[in-house]
Amino acid sequence: MDENILHCDANNFYASVEMAKDPSLVGKNLAVCGDPEKRHGIILAKSEGAKRLGVKTGQTIREAKQYCPDLVLLPPDFSSYVKYSKALYSLYTSYTDRVESFGLDECWLDVSGSHKLFGSSEHIAEELRRRAREELGITISVGVSFTKVFAKLGSDYKKPDAQTVISHENYRNIAWPLPVEDILMVGAGSLAFFHSVGIRTIGDLAQADENLLSSRLGKMGSTLHAWANGLEDSPVKLYYETRKPESVGNGSTAEKDLTTREECARLITALSERVATRLRRHDTLACGVHLAVKSNAMTTRGKQMRVEVPTASATDIKNHALRLLDDLWKQGASLPVRALTVTAIYLIGADDYVPTSLFVDEITAGKNTRLEKSIDKIRDKYGYDVIRRGNLPKGTDEEADEETKPFKRQ
Repeated sequence: MDENILHCDANNFYASVEMAKDPSLVGKNLAVCGDPEKRHGIILAKSEGAKRLGVKTGQTIREAKQYCPDLVLLPPDFSSYVKYSKALYSLYTSYTDRVESFGLDECWLDVSGSHKLFGSSEHIAEELRRRAREELGITISVGVSFTKVFAKLGSDYKKPDAQTVISHENYRNIAWPLPVEDILMVGAGSLAFFHSVGIRTIGDLAQADENLLSSRLGKMGSTLHAWANGLEDSPVKLYYETRKPESVGNGSTAEKDLTTREECARLITALSERVATRLRRHDTLACGVHLAVKSNAMTTRGKQMRVEVPTASATDIKNHALRLLDDLWKQGASLPVRALTVTAIYLIGADDYVPTSLFVDEITAGKNTRLEKSIDKIRDKYGYDVIRRGNLPKGTDEEADEETKPFKRQ
């Protein structure tokens, strides 16, 4: 048996975390959404009960309430989702070091080297489901197969808390009848083409003329044809080679002591630029900001805050850091300032964030990030210092990416 690839998918992840945090929510119809107090925004996640009643991700709150009047609405808690995600990954890596992330709540595992210690692939899948449920209060669905594509189809096949084996012997019976849009990388454009030529299932795709597919979809047409026939062979990446940091920070000692808010703001602006650039390099967003202030008496005070809209924008990070600076001064931090450190915390993958609404803060954050990505391209071509904001002494800045510490449920 060579079905050694697992795909693990945490069921209704955001909602499941909320129930794990607060067991009184178990059994209730709940949804994580944007700004329930103001009654706008969209559904980010829903419990299994709400799902059965017709609540869907992407619906407005008003639409969801029509299907489920007693829906319990909760704001997103991204720091908790990151914490539980890291706990799940810690569980996965206790069985194999080949764990490839596909977001906060999904990943592939290659357990081909784990059988002598932990048993068959199916047994490992059963153990992962049991331990996630018992240790973290989270249920996962697991696909077991010989390719990453079929393993993902397997984790989607039965939910919640289920596992499906798609093998060389049964893939035509299980995978081929599924809608063609269920396979990875089929977007709206390719789906429209498939339907126009009568391709509606994965089996139809597998048996289609490869030349026709490649003539319309290029290399991706041939790739999808191979995947549908079980010929995908990309390896599962090593977890520790692709792991993203938990925090990204930059600190600097000023060339001379800072004696005014304006002087501090210039240094904070420069530090925020560095932090935001590295966030975008890691393809991550910050759900919080921390500021540390060291006085010329060598005492350090720090303060952090959660941000309403996850961001990789230097402008946003700077504005949050300045609010923290003002708060620290109100609480007794004193001038003159010798050094400052700005740190982006509670990081999530850029692809893991779904906008909670279409209102001013998110629109502004999106515009800021797009502008700064354009600046990144200019810096990549001509050097970082071709565009500089703020005042950062050359050669004095310190930076650090911090890895996640394991989380264990109490």
